[in-house]
Amino acid sequence: MNAPPHAWLERSPVLPGFEHLRRYWDSALGCPVVKVLPGEFYVSGQEEVITTVLGSCVAACIYDPRRRIGGMNHFMLPAPLQPAAPREQDAWFGTAGRAARYGSDAMEQLINAILKAGGERASLEVKIFGGARVLKQMTDIGERNIAFVRHYIETEGLRLVASDVGDLHSRQVQFFPTTGKARVRLLRREADVAMAAEESRYLKRLATDPIKGEVELF
Repeated sequence: MNAPPHAWLERSPVLPGFEHLRRYWDSALGCPVVKVLPGEFYVSGQEEVITTVLGSCVAACIYDPRRRIGGMNHFMLPAPLQPAAPREQDAWFGTAGRAARYGSDAMEQLINAILKAGGERASLEVKIFGGARVLKQMTDIGERNIAFVRHYIETEGLRLVASDVGDLHSRQVQFFPTTGKARVRLLRREADVAMAAEESRYLKRLATDPIKGEVELF
């Protein structure tokens, strides 16, 4: 981890399929860092850090302690576990039907990438973060994300070993894929407002961009 940045990066190429994610050297951490944005995921078996910033989004960090391989996803797509009441048919809930499908995709893609890299499903450990209600006037999309990911983990028989979800503030998460350790830092209130605006723009894009062959938004 103390090698010169360029030398370390040259010796440590990313796994196939992740070349498009930005990877940079962090002198304070002494290793490369990969930032995961909404709708992305990343898997590694190297000494590097995967990081993201979450508002109402949820990130799952999944790790195989035997093979020392782990990864993180970042999704902002709530998955209601039952039909919503009529009063919930608002602009935010209008995206939820897509959210159920994409939330599942985000988890499945991460798990499959870890298995492809040599991980074993029976060994996987899961940590979940995010799902904050960053602005009181916003529909609680974060709570729906939390409900979805907990339901998914239970249904798939995965082992949840840690969680830091809910509350009212944005979070920065750092995940170390070779050890499974995670760091969480709560951000200041100004970051909550900025995060809420960014997430609102992201949801609007989801309302118009098809996901995996979707033709219509019902």
